[in-house]
Amino acid sequence: MVRLVVSALLCLYPLAAAADPPEIVGAKATPTGAVWRVEVTLSHPDTGWEHYADGWEILAPDGSRLGFRELLHPHVDEQPFTRALSGVAIPDGVNKVTIRARCSRDGWSDDTYTLPLTR
Repeated sequence: MVRLVVSALLCLYPLAAAADPPEIVGAKATPTGAVWRVEVTLSHPDTGWEHYADGWEILAPDGSRLGFRELLHPHVDEQPFTRALSGVAIPDGVNKVTIRARCSRDGWSDDTYTLPLTR
């Protein structure tokens, strides 16, 4: 019986380890002339170089990528953390964008964040 329980727990361990995708806890966009500056606040249980939130992207309503912010190092002791991307060209008529975060181990999160734009 103990062997069965241990086996079941070992099978579930990879699911628990992958259960915490990067979470976008806030974002804001500021127009700067013809382009935008987008700030995104992420939370993720970074453990070090082997597993950390390593980027986020800004998507137009049609799914096209408007910008990508690569995160170059883990933020183990800085959670949540905010990083910005400047020079984002957002077409006229677009009144909201979608932001999606990525993890170095698990890839793109299924969760997204919708950011309304004020022009």
